[in-house]
Amino acid sequence: MATNPPKGKGRKGMVRERLQYKNPRTKLFTKANSKTGRFMDNKTCCGKESRFKGVKTE
Repeated sequence: MATNPPKGKGRKGMVRERLQYKNPRTKLFTKANSKTGRFMDNKTCCGKESRFKGVKTE
């Protein structure tokens, strides 16, 4: 049977050193590393307002 993880573990607040940008052509969000500027991930669905959770929007 599945159990919940112990309390105190896990993310609290925003993810550090990450930014997300809205691509004007595809109207989807792209996640990037704020130190290096490298793109990490793209959203692939869920409409125009689908953002990454806990990532700062630029």
